Amino acid sequence: MQKLTHNEYSNDEYNLHLIQTKKFKTNTVALKFARPLERDHITKRALLPFVLQKGTNEYPSEKELRLKLDELYGAKFSINSGKKGENHVITFVLDFANEKFIPEASQLVHDCLSFLYEVAMNPKSNGQAFDEKIVTKEKETLTNKIKSIVDEKMQYANMRLIDEMCEGEKYSIHAHGYLEDMDDINAENLYGTYQQMVNEDALDIFFVGDFDEGDVKPVIEDVFQFNRKPNVEVTKSEPKLPDKVETVSEKQKLQQAKLHLGYRTGITYGDPEYRSLQVFNGIFGSFPHSKLFLNVREKHSLAYYAASRIESNKGLMLVFSGIAPEKYDQAKEIIMKQHEDIKNGNITDDELEQTKKAITHQLKETIDRAGGIVEYFYQQIVSGKTEDIEDTFKEIENKTKDDVIKVANQVKLDTIYFLTAEDHGGEDNE
Repeated sequence: MQKLTHNEYSNDEYNLHLIQTKKFKTNTVALKFARPLERDHITKRALLPFVLQKGTNEYPSEKELRLKLDELYGAKFSINSGKKGENHVITFVLDFANEKFIPEASQLVHDCLSFLYEVAMNPKSNGQAFDEKIVTKEKETLTNKIKSIVDEKMQYANMRLIDEMCEGEKYSIHAHGYLEDMDDINAENLYGTYQQMVNEDALDIFFVGDFDEGDVKPVIEDVFQFNRKPNVEVTKSEPKLPDKVETVSEKQKLQQAKLHLGYRTGITYGDPEYRSLQVFNGIFGSFPHSKLFLNVREKHSLAYYAASRIESNKGLMLVFSGIAPEKYDQAKEIIMKQHEDIKNGNITDDELEQTKKAITHQLKETIDRAGGIVEYFYQQIVSGKTEDIEDTFKEIENKTKDDVIKVANQVKLDTIYFLTAEDHGGEDNE
């Protein structure tokens, strides 16, 4: 496997991560602006990626942005935002050809970094407000996106589970924003939120590819002169365990009910037990060979799907299942039995080895993409844990049945959320 070399440099304005690999014929640069989740600003921050991709003062339309990307040998550009634990992160990404393979493109790194700087630092505005027409149009785009979540029942049920489970915690804040905020957003106050982001957010810059650090680092430092004064840091969630199990039911017009269970693990990515938790989750529900899939879906035919995943920055494990409304009691019982079985040591050697191989394969797939490499190292920044990829593989390989049983007994059910049909009686036995 190709080795990844990660060198980090920090100044008062940003942290620079230079990650060298010969795996790709392209380079990737990513800017990650992050701050703790805040309810007052979240909808405006969710709107920013839509607005910032519509033009800059130098390239004032989407067409001119695309033409410039074509000039940069077909570079690909995107901006997105999301939740990372209890932080909101806005990410700018540019993938572009490695100039080593284009002899006539000796200035390509400089030109691509300058383009990214222009998009991030010089959006189409009058210096006090964004373009009103762009803001109005993109508010409509975001509004439609938020409304569509209600139609995506699995996504909706997951959102509602987090609402109930993490009520009063920053993690419950919706990363995509809220409809009730839209009327108050205008070109001026959105620009104010943008200014807060570029001047005050914690900023990490990643450069991934096959490059000479002595050539690239001075170019990055020359182009990325922000004159910013960051005043926030990414926060690490303090995991907690539940006092009791809450059950919440909701009814809508639907045929397939959603039974989602939220567990507290007490373990986040930076903790020593995290890889044990990963193996437990793999045996429990995150792969086709997992207990949830084989027992709830295949053996008992109780679910159209059944799976689990870890929220590694918050210390949660979430179980998703789509079931017939009348199968609530049976499905819940069998899901919970799989957890009990693991707690009691009902794990075969084959399950353990197959899961460790699947996790390792998944991780190798992640670092087979430049974007995955960025996320792998950014996860370490958010969690405060630094680890080498080879050490990660060894740690996973060394996990034993006892390690899995130990974390299984630490994982506690917190909330059961059931989205069912309007004509169904709810959770009662039938």
